Amino acid sequence: MTQLFPAEATQRQIARELYAHARDLPIISPHGHVDPALLANDEPFPDPARLFVVPDHYVTRMLNSQGIPPSRLGVPSVDGSEVETDGRAIWRLLAANWHLFRGTPSRLWTEKVFAEVFGISAAFNSGTADEIYDEISARLAEPEYRPRALFTRFNIEVLATTESPIDDLAVHAKLAADGWGGPGGRVITTFRPDNLVDMEWAGWAHRVAELGALTGHDVGTYPGFLAALKARRELFVAAGATSSDHGHPTAATADLSPADAALLYRKGLGGAADAGDAETFRAHMLVEFAAMSLDDGLVMQLHPGSVRNHNRSLYDRHGRDVGGDIPSGTEYVRALRPLLDRFGDDPRLRIVLYTLDETAFTRELAPLAGGYPALYLGAPWWFLDSPEGLRRFRETVTESAGFYNTAGFVDDTRAFCSIPARHDVARRIDAGYLARLVAEERLPLDEAAETIADLAYHLPKKVFRLDGSE
Repeated sequence: MTQLFPAEATQRQIARELYAHARDLPIISPHGHVDPALLANDEPFPDPARLFVVPDHYVTRMLNSQGIPPSRLGVPSVDGSEVETDGRAIWRLLAANWHLFRGTPSRLWTEKVFAEVFGISAAFNSGTADEIYDEISARLAEPEYRPRALFTRFNIEVLATTESPIDDLAVHAKLAADGWGGPGGRVITTFRPDNLVDMEWAGWAHRVAELGALTGHDVGTYPGFLAALKARRELFVAAGATSSDHGHPTAATADLSPADAALLYRKGLGGAADAGDAETFRAHMLVEFAAMSLDDGLVMQLHPGSVRNHNRSLYDRHGRDVGGDIPSGTEYVRALRPLLDRFGDDPRLRIVLYTLDETAFTRELAPLAGGYPALYLGAPWWFLDSPEGLRRFRETVTESAGFYNTAGFVDDTRAFCSIPARHDVARRIDAGYLARLVAEERLPLDEAAETIADLAYHLPKKVFRLDGSE
């Protein structure tokens, strides 16, 4: 199958050959949002709608843009309004509007899952909706389609989930006890402290108090707050974490004195911090977390540039992470300078940078990653995780940063069954890009074969310290 390969015959044949070197490599998924309870409990998926539609904000936001609210798609409400509970009705609604997804990665991923996971070749539309719903439902009742069986079938070697520092990690403890914390199929956690460093996030002071109660440290003081975060990081590392994840509004960093940081922290706890204070505190905490990474080895992931909950009415009805976020232009060169001045040349630190602003790839991110040992470029994610977005990424960053200052592909998904489809798309796009370099006599075929295997497997294992390296 030559899907997504170049149309030109010579490059297509080279791409086919290169893809064969990556196609069957295990999946490394170091950045994602699958609920670990899915694998810990290993219960059957409830129905096709709750597998493909309800949790997938790529799907629900497109339908919302056409006047079909998430409530009709089964998305839980936070305001008490009624939502659709009939899975078949949700499924039929998706099928009736499937034309909206023409040309989108959502359609590509979904149809690959239909074909490659469930063996469905029929076109999805209103006429086939019930037939496909029944066929998927029948499969989901089989033991081979439970989450753990699919994990093995998908050839996932490592799957990272994302938890807050105040999460008790009980689900990961259960996974480890069941043998899912070691080689051959690891599910590991990621330290995501956003809700404890963002003073503008509702309930911040309450969560800080929870952190103190959980660790026994006096979080009424700034040193106590730092000590509590370090204590939780130690537990995350013990639970298998190899990275932290930071989703700030901007890439701003700030290197405050301990006295200034403590003053700002007290201001926040007292409810007197304004938006500027909150931004400065987030910026300073990135530098603090970089310092902590030198001690505990966690790889920092920074993905700024999303205006969260831009659709306020959607947020009021359904809460966070339901498709109401919008990308924004992001500046990195000056924003990262305070952090890089302190730690950018320290080989102990690894920072994986993502962006939603493609204009920054050539102008800022590729030169930065090509100039600092601590920096790696993260894969295109979210709105850029698409065939064209992945192509543009390689075309715009490789000449400045090369391949080996990038960190491999991350699927960044809550949709468990789409993980192999997303990785396969990335491998096919890389095969096509490398094929062009070979056809243009810019890269020997044997080196291109080695490179695609590195991009798909070896590089993410190394960068995210999943191979046991320091």
